[in-house]
Amino acid sequence: MILIISDVHGQFQVVNEQIDFAERRLNKEVSSVIVLGDFGLFEVNLRRFFVRDKKRFKRPLYFIEGNHEDFGAFEGLMKKYGEFFTHFARGTLQKLDGHAFLCLGGARYMDLMNTPMHSEISDADIERCLSHPPGSAKIILSHDCPSGIGVPNTPGLEFYGPPGIVRSAEIIHRYEPRLWVFGHHHKWFAVKEGGTFFQGLAESWKGFGVLESDSTFTAFDNSVELVHEPFWRRWFASF
Repeated sequence: MILIISDVHGQFQVVNEQIDFAERRLNKEVSSVIVLGDFGLFEVNLRRFFVRDKKRFKRPLYFIEGNHEDFGAFEGLMKKYGEFFTHFARGTLQKLDGHAFLCLGGARYMDLMNTPMHSEISDADIERCLSHPPGSAKIILSHDCPSGIGVPNTPGLEFYGPPGIVRSAEIIHRYEPRLWVFGHHHKWFAVKEGGTFFQGLAESWKGFGVLESDSTFTAFDNSVELVHEPFWRRWFASF
């Protein structure tokens, strides 16, 4: 079974705690983990976990990018830490444990703070998504939600208008997916429209989803206590 989680924000120890919980709860082993964006790809987070604390993820981990990663240093960080996890690039079709996933990281533009350079989903990203044979991806994984499915905007951000990926309807029309899972909005959400079940995940420390070999998807609530360190300690103690 694959554990699908979102919005880790550099709290990498949460991933291992949710793996442990899922395996105890379901009495079976997690084969791999997929993070749906806001992984927390920043040097200070990576160095603290992998170098200072000498920790590792308990299962192979894959991620799509969100809108809160270090895009300016993305390639360099992947070269430096890429032995510990794998990036699924935008618009790629990825096969894992018998499933075919269409991956779309990034988010719809809001402002420079919430959508820094290179995090915005572009028309070129959508075209890459649409470049695969019709019906070849039955599961879509994205950071932001599809537009028009009823996801409410975050309180205080309503002036940005309805959230969601522009042109997501084209992706749905081409692939007719049975499942679309996303994060970004930090809330649980579930609805079925047509033949597609749309599942939004809360933050990683509030729960996760499990994808079984028969494509059954189940969401689980499980609160995990976060580790809070002063920024100066996280930064200086990592060297």
